Amino acid sequence: MARFLLKRLLNMIPLIIGITFLSFLVMSLAPGNFLSNLKLNPAISPQVIRQMEAQFGLDQPLLVRYAKWLWQLLHLNLGISMSYRVNVASLIASRAFNTMVLAATSMVFAWAVAIPIGMVVAIRQNSIWDRVLSFLAFFGMSVPNFFLAFLMMYLALRSGWFPVGGTFSVYYQSLDEWGRIADRINHLILPAFVLGVAGMASLMRLMRSQILEIKNSEFVRTARAKGLPERVVIYKHVLRNALNPFVTLAGYGLADLLGGAALVEAVMNLQGLGLLLLDAVRSLDIYLVMGSVLMGTVLLLLGNLLADIALVMVDPRVDFSSLSAD
Repeated sequence: MARFLLKRLLNMIPLIIGITFLSFLVMSLAPGNFLSNLKLNPAISPQVIRQMEAQFGLDQPLLVRYAKWLWQLLHLNLGISMSYRVNVASLIASRAFNTMVLAATSMVFAWAVAIPIGMVVAIRQNSIWDRVLSFLAFFGMSVPNFFLAFLMMYLALRSGWFPVGGTFSVYYQSLDEWGRIADRINHLILPAFVLGVAGMASLMRLMRSQILEIKNSEFVRTARAKGLPERVVIYKHVLRNALNPFVTLAGYGLADLLGGAALVEAVMNLQGLGLLLLDAVRSLDIYLVMGSVLMGTVLLLLGNLLADIALVMVDPRVDFSSLSAD
């Protein structure tokens, strides 16, 4: 296991360098830069513009700027945000909590609903439940997140059951500790539902197909021939093997949800990483964009690594040597 971990961690280095360099290149090739709008302001002298270009390194070649950013990264420094004039790491950390809570909550919601429903529709194949729930799953996968977010906001506005947009209420500071927790949870319900619906639908379809494939396999027929109760066959043999792909999927799930959260946060005005990244791209705040891309890349690679380790633990047919060979 130690050899496997060392090899995977070393393989992450060129991947991170390649992804961050491509991101840096794309941002640098975009027309203009962060100072383009300031240049149009006659109240700002060209001398001030040149000083700001020198301060942020915008007057240097692409490779030089990337090499300096990479050197700062080796010293755990992500640079200074041009828009906010603060350290990028501290700025991302201040917004990360809201996004992580949203992504984790929507993931738990999607998995807790999708796996039991997928089992039901697979066990009762071609029944009315299978047809209705499969239709709802296809509907959930086809509805865009932004449309569902607008729809939920409209329904919340008409019903008054949930707050529309924002991370907390205007009177948040006047609440006690439990009141603040309840207020944040109340603001979290709608975006977590919106973000979890698409994932829930695809997970349900995957669970259904896995159980249908496994329940007709030879070892399941053998278990039934031995006289095992159907409940034992389903929960001990079929379900255990059907969950193996979900272990791998979990490694990618959190990073994918962080990407999906960006659109939901923008629509619902949630103060998270998605809205921060959107503002950074609009203003061409290259160091803030690079910090966000780096965090997403690291989360994806670490999630994939943890998923492989978990797969070895739950599936005796898989070992570290086979994963290393891949």
